[in-house]
Amino acid sequence: MKYLLNLSILKSVLFFALISSATFVLPVSAQEKAAKVLPVRMGCGLMTFDTVPGWGLRPDGKSALGPTHGGVVIDKAGNIYTSTDAGVVIFSPEGQVIHSYLGKEYSRMHDMEIREEADGEFIYAARNADAEGIKFNIKSGEIVLKLPFPKESGLNLKQFSPTAITVAPNGDIFLSDGYASNHIFKFDKTGKYLMHFGTKGNDLKQFNTAHGMTLDTRYEPPRLLICDRNHTPKGRLVHYDLNGEFIEEIITGLGMPTSAAVQGDYVSVPDLHGRVVILDKSNTIMAVLGHNPDKAKGGNYNIPQEQWVEGVFSGTHGSYWDKDGNLYVQDWNVSGRIMKLVRVK
Repeated sequence: MKYLLNLSILKSVLFFALISSATFVLPVSAQEKAAKVLPVRMGCGLMTFDTVPGWGLRPDGKSALGPTHGGVVIDKAGNIYTSTDAGVVIFSPEGQVIHSYLGKEYSRMHDMEIREEADGEFIYAARNADAEGIKFNIKSGEIVLKLPFPKESGLNLKQFSPTAITVAPNGDIFLSDGYASNHIFKFDKTGKYLMHFGTKGNDLKQFNTAHGMTLDTRYEPPRLLICDRNHTPKGRLVHYDLNGEFIEEIITGLGMPTSAAVQGDYVSVPDLHGRVVILDKSNTIMAVLGHNPDKAKGGNYNIPQEQWVEGVFSGTHGSYWDKDGNLYVQDWNVSGRIMKLVRVK
């Protein structure tokens, strides 16, 4: 009897020991995993940044986006909008998903601009796969304008594949056909075709993949800043005025510049090879962020999340500044990657 009692006690002790040890193998949250990854400092001088490990991931640690091949913008409330193949996902500054616009109407926005107007804030987007530009209300999601290929141009294009969009102070809209003819089309704020300029080629006033474009407010009057991604020698930025007249080639040798975002006197320019270059008003390079030294992974869409390296980019495609000078960077990526870089003051 005493032997049986001791055996029972032994079994109980072993059972509780197993339960206790089991607590050590419970799954850890994404926040706990991120806490084990240290921020990476990058850049230099005024343009020094720290990464935010785990920013934008779901509670299970997975990407909240799905495949990405688009851009990033920020509204006046500080919320971050990033485009994905599935649509637009909206994050709080802390990295939680707070809303989304998903489905065919919002899919595959290759480039975005955001603009505050009299009747609200609107996102303008270039949709290369759907051959159009669009404008939609950020609060309701209502699409208020569509810009298909303008037949009034008299051009007989076999393909129309817009890659970039921007808006002039008076509301005129510029839409770049960067994956096809390399014409840049100008519309008024109602969507009426006005003109087009540019052709495909490698001459000074030609474009070889006019991939990205923004309004360059570093100068007065503002001008168009165009990322001529594949121009030979590869990787240049050029200025045009708002009437489509060439101003100057401002920098070359940037690899494959995909887009541009301006804040104050500075512009961030993602390079598809896996880095972001920051230029000042004189278009001197101030810093290079997230450079990927691995040529097999820089410019590679097929880097799954489990192979991401903190502080190292892969197919850098879009970027945007918040009011505090922090940067949000999106990779062209099969799993869907967006990163927050906090400016070191």
